[in-house]
Amino acid sequence: MNSGQMIFTQVMDVMPLKTFHRCVARYQGDFSVKQFICLEQFRVMAFAQLTYRESLRDTVTCLRSQNSKLYRMGIRSKVSKSTLADANEVRDWLIYADFAHHLIGVARKLYQQDQLAIDIEQTVYALDSTTIDLCLSVFPWAHFRSTKAAVKLHTLLDLKGSIPTFIHISDGKMHDVNILDELPIEAGSIYVMDRGYVDFERLHRITKSLAFFVTRAKSNFSFERIYSHLVDKSTGLICDQTIKLTVPATAKTYPDKLRRVKYCDPETNKVLIFLTNNFDLPAKTVADLYKQRWQVELFFKWIKQNLRIKTFYGTSENAVKTQIWIAVSVYLMVAIIKKRLKIEASLYTILQILSVSVFERTELNQLLTFYDYKNRSAAKPKQLNLF
Repeated sequence: MNSGQMIFTQVMDVMPLKTFHRCVARYQGDFSVKQFICLEQFRVMAFAQLTYRESLRDTVTCLRSQNSKLYRMGIRSKVSKSTLADANEVRDWLIYADFAHHLIGVARKLYQQDQLAIDIEQTVYALDSTTIDLCLSVFPWAHFRSTKAAVKLHTLLDLKGSIPTFIHISDGKMHDVNILDELPIEAGSIYVMDRGYVDFERLHRITKSLAFFVTRAKSNFSFERIYSHLVDKSTGLICDQTIKLTVPATAKTYPDKLRRVKYCDPETNKVLIFLTNNFDLPAKTVADLYKQRWQVELFFKWIKQNLRIKTFYGTSENAVKTQIWIAVSVYLMVAIIKKRLKIEASLYTILQILSVSVFERTELNQLLTFYDYKNRSAAKPKQLNLF
């Protein structure tokens, strides 16, 4: 990366521009647009994410204070609050969703050699959702409760590198289990999810797709034990059983055998019951896989703390989804930079450095490599660290 360029420009150079322009053309994002094209909209919104701007007015004020530098940042048009608000309102959010999915593919290739905490060959995904609360009077389209609005971020996280591979944004009313209808299933992969996703008809689709799942059993779960396997009870395992469903309705939707693993967590003394269609993994590995599901919870907590997805710059559905997808794109671009430049600092540290350095003219690698992030990390021992 050229040390004569501003840090912001070097970060934006990660963008595959041909792919971005294809996404814009696919949805005619720049049709009849003479000024402030989609690429400029993306860069302004990315600037807001990187520098933690709280509103459109805040973003525009900061950019105007550096007016002489905007051209080199790739922002050729005059930036105004109304122009930016109109762009977020009108231009299809699918442009930025498609671009984010391309970045997901790039990031996954870079992180595919990372090791899981568990020694396992298959790709392991964690599925969960998080709710972003909104004001009902301002966001009436985001149905949730009678007095409350919200959007849900349904995410499938690749546990190698904590890269989101599938994201679906819905209103708060959409039940978690319904996302299984939208989920792309990869044969041979393992999907870890909590008991809110237990629907035996949908779980059977995963089995028929030659993939595996690990989930928790509901309290009213009825079954018939076929066979019990030996377990090492010193590891916290209580039982490992091959079972079959007994309720006629569920037995019809899931006619195959299931595996039931009962486990007592030595840290909390809580007894957990897991269901899976994988009969080859050791019983303790099944329990350990479910424990890894908490990485997606950490991911949600991290992005809410470090990306602007809790306070929105627009009130329409299109504006909200545009902001979320651009935030995800910025997250992925910084993750790609971290891997390509072999930066040891955490993603949190990188974002903190970038937030105060976007207008500097230095080499990005030098900025991030010579920073004393070890002392900075020691000052925040409880900070989440996904990378």
